[in-house]
Amino acid sequence: MKNEVAPVDEMLPKGQLFTYGLQHVMAMYAGAVAVPLIIANALKLPQEQVIYLIQCDLVVAGIATLIQALGFLNMGVKTPIMQGVSFAAVAPMVMIGQAHGLAGIFGSTIAVGVIGYCLSPIFSSLIRFFPKVVTGTIVTLIGVSLLPVAVRWAGGGSPAAAGFADLQNIGLAFTVLTIIIVLYRLLKGFWCNIAVLLGLVLGTLLAIPLGVTDFSQVSTAAWFSVVTTLAFGMPTFDITSIISLTLAFLVIMTETTGSIIAVGEIVGKPVNREDLARGLRADSFSTLLGGLMNTFPHSAFTQNIGLLSLSGIKSRYVVAAAGIILCLFGLCPKAAAIVAAIPNPVLGGAGIAMFGMVATGGIRTLAKVEFEGNQNAMIVAISLGVGLIPLAVPGFYHKMPLFAQLILHSGITAGSIVALTLNYVFNECGKKGTDFICEEEDARHLV
Repeated sequence: MKNEVAPVDEMLPKGQLFTYGLQHVMAMYAGAVAVPLIIANALKLPQEQVIYLIQCDLVVAGIATLIQALGFLNMGVKTPIMQGVSFAAVAPMVMIGQAHGLAGIFGSTIAVGVIGYCLSPIFSSLIRFFPKVVTGTIVTLIGVSLLPVAVRWAGGGSPAAAGFADLQNIGLAFTVLTIIIVLYRLLKGFWCNIAVLLGLVLGTLLAIPLGVTDFSQVSTAAWFSVVTTLAFGMPTFDITSIISLTLAFLVIMTETTGSIIAVGEIVGKPVNREDLARGLRADSFSTLLGGLMNTFPHSAFTQNIGLLSLSGIKSRYVVAAAGIILCLFGLCPKAAAIVAAIPNPVLGGAGIAMFGMVATGGIRTLAKVEFEGNQNAMIVAISLGVGLIPLAVPGFYHKMPLFAQLILHSGITAGSIVALTLNYVFNECGKKGTDFICEEEDARHLV
């Protein structure tokens, strides 16, 4: 009898791999280039350096995605996880850059990559504290926390902009959302699975006569441009800067842990301690590589988790194809400029569907949790409440010390810590063992 291949290990035809991979790239592209733009603007870098930072970002994100999806040495969880520059480290990187320039940022990035790699086996032991009541809560928080990003995109990008949330932007966003819903309902098979990609393409075409999109940079962008290591000179290693970025990277590792477990739930591949350690090592190695390749700390990109649920395509080879496409975009600025021309409202319409699906995945997991005769409802309630504080009032923690702001500013991280703590207090304290871990000969899996 022929053994069936698990969906996560399914090798699809090359055309489908490219199409599904491109869909992942288009869904995460705006987020992937945002951090280099933020850092560059804060440091007032010239335009040519901004473009180069984006190139380096895309190349490293592609390599990191390939490592995470396919595995390399003792790294990579081998599930469909896209990698990109983390937003969690923006605040300390801006401060480091203003004090020590790009060399200080890259030096600290290299250092925290090494530190994270060494901590990965220790950090992975946290998996025993992630039963479904915790993972379901975290996945729900990821989805809900991402929705404001989609709303800002739908409004046009920055709320401070003059035309933000005008009727044209809102109309375009909801037109794209409607297109995706209709395509998802009417189409079947392959075409249904690329409903988001089709929505992005059709939405961009609709935006052209409205004057919302701009393809002018496509004609001026180069066809090919190489990125090199240490292009901005030798990195500098400042102890205070390294400590501040390490705190941010611990937050990144917490979020990545939740993302890895969430993707494992979606694709039907339970994550054990060694899987998590491999995934965290991949994050850390990619961060180390990022510092050498003129970019910043990398982590699992939560934006693409919703696309897994919405498309139903669970193959890790799809995101491997996306990793190759990211590398090509990084080496071909003209191709990257085409994707960059997708208007924010178009991305917003697709984002509402994708990020909503992430939250739905968390709700599905919570539906499997037993709530009678225990305190699980309290765990979910308090964790969601705390996690939603930064969304309700973004500056709520602005008077806290910096290290506390790094943790609490992310609702995902704050909610995850609360969920882990309450689960330990209510479900673990006083017990000799755990009733949600199944230890087998080779691995320990969540059930």
